[in-house]
Amino acid sequence: MPQAGQVVFSRLEEVHFGKPAAETVAEIARRHHAERVFLMVSGTLNRQTDEIDKLRGALGNHCVGTFDRMPAHTPRSAVITAAEQARTAKADLIVTLGGGSITDGAKAVQLCLANDVTTAEALDRVRAPAPVKSPTVRQISVPTTLSAGEFSRISGVTDERTKVKELFRHPDIVPKAVVLDPMVTRHTPMWLFLSTGIRAVDHCVEGICSNESSPYGDAAALHGLELLARGLPRVKRDPGDMDARLDCQIGAWLSMTPLVSGVPMGASHGIGYVLGAVFDIPHGHTSCIMLPSVMRWNRSANADKQALVATAMGHPGEDAGDVLDAFIRGLGMPRSLGEVKVGSDQFDRIARQAMGTPWVPRNPRRIAEPAQVREILELAS
Repeated sequence: MPQAGQVVFSRLEEVHFGKPAAETVAEIARRHHAERVFLMVSGTLNRQTDEIDKLRGALGNHCVGTFDRMPAHTPRSAVITAAEQARTAKADLIVTLGGGSITDGAKAVQLCLANDVTTAEALDRVRAPAPVKSPTVRQISVPTTLSAGEFSRISGVTDERTKVKELFRHPDIVPKAVVLDPMVTRHTPMWLFLSTGIRAVDHCVEGICSNESSPYGDAAALHGLELLARGLPRVKRDPGDMDARLDCQIGAWLSMTPLVSGVPMGASHGIGYVLGAVFDIPHGHTSCIMLPSVMRWNRSANADKQALVATAMGHPGEDAGDVLDAFIRGLGMPRSLGEVKVGSDQFDRIARQAMGTPWVPRNPRRIAEPAQVREILELAS
């Protein structure tokens, strides 16, 4: 029977790469007739570098406010605070400069502004399948890490009451434009740049290995994986190598092609959501810890696809789980749950909660019950 599938395209309009961020953002804002630009940015960059000042300078009087207090994992309370500031400022465009938590936060702020959400509890009203008004205040993102959430129509927000990271979806919350400037990433701590690079590797790998993969997604993800496999070690060796940093940024962009075009992720992402929300483990580190073990557990179901992964990483004929393990170790990243102080006494809780994520039920090797998640956790212990 012929192969069949579907590819969905997002409402991201443009990606600029290798250009100075501040001038490029200002030019995009002018072209879209933005008059009141609200910034959501990294607090560290705002306080310790001149990157945010350069952005304000380029925007001039059109910059109407700055929010720089978004914690990791994007808690609901911070989203509400940012939304209130943007509402008070009468923002007609949001610009983010920072990591994935800030990017996701701005996506959620778009929903809050469009739907009069003013409390953390009221965010329940804009979760699917509830009717949701489309955002009218759009977003431009300048990422400083490689998680690549700026290419997605999904926002991950943590409910502090339950310590569950929830997904908010709407086709219009994907940023209108993304600016990839390697120069702004030079301030990113090396552990964060490299670990989010493995997050991008995880996007590539789980997209390629999915039972619902597509030729379109595979083509982008395989090339993205090649760029990341070459670029991340180069950045570790020479942090000033801007060509390598841009290769990593483009690799991260390509890594999102499967996900944003409709290909589901698998157990590495699903378990990672729980580890991040419950134990406050950075998402890059969750991929470093879980991905090789998930690949080993899945090998009986998709060895042919795993062979493509090993080849793209420069190790044809080798076991993909072993290749990923060695690659991650070579970057100096954590490789076990023990290294981040998650013990086996927590495995049952993690396994139960992971079953409720969108991705574990769509893992390429079927996961029917928490006991199978626990098997993967034991491999990663």
